[in-house]
Amino acid sequence: MQSCSRMSEAAAECRWSRLHRALRKDKKEDTEKEVKKEKRVIDDKDRHKPYGKTAWAPVDDVYVMRYYPRTIYNAAEAINMLKKFQMLDFTPHKQPIYIDLRLDMKLEKKKKVEPFVSTVHLPHPFKTEMNKVLVFTEDVNQAKVAQENGAVFAGGAELIQPILDDEISADFYVAVPEILPKLVPLKNKLRKKFPKSKRGSVGIHIPKMLELFKTGHEYMVESDCYIRTQIAMLDMSNEQIFANLQTILIDVCSHRPANTGPLIERAIIASHTSEALWFKSEDVLPKPAEEKEK
Repeated sequence: MQSCSRMSEAAAECRWSRLHRALRKDKKEDTEKEVKKEKRVIDDKDRHKPYGKTAWAPVDDVYVMRYYPRTIYNAAEAINMLKKFQMLDFTPHKQPIYIDLRLDMKLEKKKKVEPFVSTVHLPHPFKTEMNKVLVFTEDVNQAKVAQENGAVFAGGAELIQPILDDEISADFYVAVPEILPKLVPLKNKLRKKFPKSKRGSVGIHIPKMLELFKTGHEYMVESDCYIRTQIAMLDMSNEQIFANLQTILIDVCSHRPANTGPLIERAIIASHTSEALWFKSEDVLPKPAEEKEK
């Protein structure tokens, strides 16, 4: 009897121990939820110096960068500085200029803007050669029009196998809507180059599509939220570089959903041999009033 009593007491104690641990765990989780702090936002606007920094700006030409806020230039000033870097460093005058953009792709309810690919007409193209464009169509007359307007290849389903076998290739692939169902075998091969109406590579106006893609500049969102692309050459004039930059930024922001904040979170510009310069993308974009007038 005593043995049974002890076993009963041990079982009760074990149950109580498990219950106690469960209660403690629930209490701990509730406490963690309450204690979870929001990220502290410090307003430096009216301070004599930024929080955690030495001063707003260095006094000397040589200084430790981590003690001062990062300098963010306006775009025109940044372009001019790239030209000065080239002169001071004796680097090649003819070198590419790149931008690196970080985008805010978040939307409400855990949704996000889908990564996109876009092609734009730059006001001042920097490529010396035209892009190779292939046109998919089974209409003989359309194929003839495509070749007259500069398509490197024009044809129907007979082009599928040579593309899969790497016998023919192009920089861009465009198609008329009727042939799309027959192009499904090429989806894995062409991937982002596969013709899509939202990219402007599917349509009935073949000369117009060829005009865009033969001389167009393509860029894409990489690693979920970054755009890294060339915009110009350093030997172009400041005005030409700025115009190309503005064209690309306007096109990037056209992918922003309505009623959302700015799409570009951070913008950097650099030449092939220079240091990277942060610049204010909002100064390059047209103001809302200007957009309405247009």
